[in-house]
Amino acid sequence: MKIAVMGGGSWATALAKICLVNPDHTINWYMRRESQIESMKKTGHNPSYLSSVSFDTSRINFYSDINEIVKDSDVLIFATPSPFLKSHLEKLKRSLRSKIIISAIKGIVPGDNIIVSEYFRLKYNVPENNLMVIGGPCHAEEVAQQRLSYLTIGGTDRKLTTWFANLISCNFIKATTNEDVFGIEYGSVLKNVYAIAAGICHGLKYGDNFQAVLMCNAIQEMNRFIGAMSDSPRSIDDSVYLGDLLVTGYSRYSRNHTFGTLIGEGYSVKQAQLEMEMIAEGYYGTKCMKEINEEKHVDMPILDSVYNILYGKIGPMVEIRLLTDKLH
Repeated sequence: MKIAVMGGGSWATALAKICLVNPDHTINWYMRRESQIESMKKTGHNPSYLSSVSFDTSRINFYSDINEIVKDSDVLIFATPSPFLKSHLEKLKRSLRSKIIISAIKGIVPGDNIIVSEYFRLKYNVPENNLMVIGGPCHAEEVAQQRLSYLTIGGTDRKLTTWFANLISCNFIKATTNEDVFGIEYGSVLKNVYAIAAGICHGLKYGDNFQAVLMCNAIQEMNRFIGAMSDSPRSIDDSVYLGDLLVTGYSRYSRNHTFGTLIGEGYSVKQAQLEMEMIAEGYYGTKCMKEINEEKHVDMPILDSVYNILYGKIGPMVEIRLLTDKLH
């Protein structure tokens, strides 16, 4: 089956690298900007993201027309920031019903407040068995350096998830399968929110002792919410949940942790966004998850605190001090 990578950012670049590890493979690659494509063709490097990664462009068919790449591909791996998914799809005229859709997007679709797999199922009539998700823990920067990383492929069709897990497994990628699509997607949204919380506390000079308590409470909070959304069996201490939370909460590559640190240091939300060159999806995910939880009423003090800081304009020092009395 012909595989397409949809997006031109860091995670899309890392996934393209993974898909091309097998020397017999070729891929289709969609980028909106023609200038980015032209630069890739000339240099073999993405000019904007993970620019140290080299590609054999003779094995890549580049597209800037979303309808053309959908026509020419069987499997579409979406790796765009969740706030931009709708704008990427607004020119799409072709049906996705017969395509295999793989979401590598770790966010909620803003406005609709649903996970990405549900968005494709409801909006584009993609059958549930044709939907898969990619979970971490995995930073694009370490994939680019070919450091050993683990991925989890979520989906309801065991044969399909096993096929894709085998396809991307190599000497630096170990891939396993999991049927808990809802849990993987909601967990990947929440871990970004908790990484912002960890960053805020780092910016406020809270130490490692407190950060450990924060992460322990975060995984409990995540488990409560996912359990309220889906009764699928899961072990919350699996790497796709706990591991992804930890790496996003602690890693120097975590854009959400960086964003939170700036907020903790006194930057306004707008100043922090301007300071960063990449999207911190947790900013958008915080609002979406808060709105979803207004119906579910799950006890989520960390989510509430991050929301109050980012959207309620409550000072980080005051809000985190109040949060410390709710943790254990």
